[in-house]
Amino acid sequence: MDVVRHRLGYSKTVKRFPRKDTCLGIYSHRVNTQRPLRHTLETAYPWCLDWEEQLTALCRAYVEAKLEQQALDYDDLLLYWHVMTAERALAAELGSRFDHVLVDEYQDTNVVQAEILLRIKPDGAGLTVVGDDAQSIYSFRAASIENILQFPERFTPHARIVTLEENYRSTQSVLDVANALMAEGGRQYCKHLHSVRGPGVLPQYVTVLDEQAQATFVADCVLEARERGVDLRRQAVLFRNADHSDVLELELMRRNIPYVKYGGLKFLEAAHVKDLLALLRWADNPRNRIAAFRVLQLLPGMGPANAQRACEAFAAAAFSWLALVAHPVPAATRDTWGPLTRLLAEIGAENAPWEGQVGRVRQWYEPQLERLYEAAHARRGDLDQLERLSQQHSTRESFVTELTLDPPQATGDLAGDPLLDEDYLVLSTVHSAKGQEWESVHVLNVTDGTFPSEFSAGRAELLEEERRLLYVAMTRARTELRLIAPVRFYVTQQQGTGDRYVHGARSRFLTEPVMHRFQRVTAGETQEGFGAHQAAEGPRIDVASRLRDMW
Repeated sequence: MDVVRHRLGYSKTVKRFPRKDTCLGIYSHRVNTQRPLRHTLETAYPWCLDWEEQLTALCRAYVEAKLEQQALDYDDLLLYWHVMTAERALAAELGSRFDHVLVDEYQDTNVVQAEILLRIKPDGAGLTVVGDDAQSIYSFRAASIENILQFPERFTPHARIVTLEENYRSTQSVLDVANALMAEGGRQYCKHLHSVRGPGVLPQYVTVLDEQAQATFVADCVLEARERGVDLRRQAVLFRNADHSDVLELELMRRNIPYVKYGGLKFLEAAHVKDLLALLRWADNPRNRIAAFRVLQLLPGMGPANAQRACEAFAAAAFSWLALVAHPVPAATRDTWGPLTRLLAEIGAENAPWEGQVGRVRQWYEPQLERLYEAAHARRGDLDQLERLSQQHSTRESFVTELTLDPPQATGDLAGDPLLDEDYLVLSTVHSAKGQEWESVHVLNVTDGTFPSEFSAGRAELLEEERRLLYVAMTRARTELRLIAPVRFYVTQQQGTGDRYVHGARSRFLTEPVMHRFQRVTAGETQEGFGAHQAAEGPRIDVASRLRDMW
């Protein structure tokens, strides 16, 4: 793909043009949906719509390059099979080789896969597919729920439907809320799950003040469950988007609770977060060459060699910010060099006030974010969170020390792949959690705008997929299930001392018939069922009683 982009005259510095991984994703989605490129751009990559003509040319050139080199990619392995079965004689020959064909997870198949299956077994003889339409959640990967919903009508006579309703994972209380949720859904195979494990405790719908209170509540519950004998690895925290766990991750690190995260990068390992922290670390310690080397290469035209020379000159000038301002740089870097070095000189001054520094760094970094990364609008959410977290610290040194003191070791120890005999909490996006199960499950940010996602509100089929996504999250729980709903979300891009916020609305999926299946809890209250919690305020200590007990 790099070679093709170069031939067509697209360089890596072309502003806003999709990066190579995005181009490959667009190509793959278009191939597997068998829909026009514009449909792919409108539904899955709307920020790339302005490049439709160029992307069409790029994809064509990519195909020509593969043909010229007699090379196949992973999509071609499916596409060539699809083209082969378009020939009836070949499809019949292939189908005759198998008396029986069984396809698992059929709800996750795409159009190309379904057409291959129907071509090799056009009469359905010996063909069985297994799947759960309520767990069809991968449309962004070109999966089509219509494959499983339309499957019986594809044949004459219609295929026989065998409904599997006996559930061996969850208690009946968990299944009751899942059944109630799906009962209000659109077109589907109606089923009522029942458990072999008995009723169990009621799931909880937990109201918390904000995302920090949510993180505190979850950490308290996780530790409490561990004291009751539920190992950390038998507990999970699920979320709609990878960045929704940012505050929780920092709370877990603060309490030394080990965890692994699936789906998306860990907060402190995301490139844009590391970029911004690197600049603050360099301002805090001018001798920090690792941070300096990263920051300098954020500038256009500043490659490793030029960054190395700038670091050497800075050291030779006794780490003087003013000397760095005057350092000669390549022509492509000159427009951005002055703003960066002046910013460093100002915030790096000995008596520079800490308040507002993250906001000023963000103001400088925003153009670099737009230039360097795809989906910059989504990444800004992490920077909003980082700026809000900075307000909890009185000095820059305190902030960068707590978050980034030897970050590779810290994040590796607390969030990397653990040893087999270690205990660790599981954090996961719902998409990555499909097929898994845990004794206790917490689902974060269950509010309208998250479940369902605000980006799905305009299309009925996407809203139904969001319902199924919440269903998948709920049914990962074996015994304990908590849906957590913050009451307020702070408004971003306000002054450091600002406290403006918006109220979180209850998810439209949690209607009164569904809520009737939950125990409603307010964080900070003591509740029976899973154990006592005082999440928002932390555990209360009776000092007088402890002093008396000493004697």
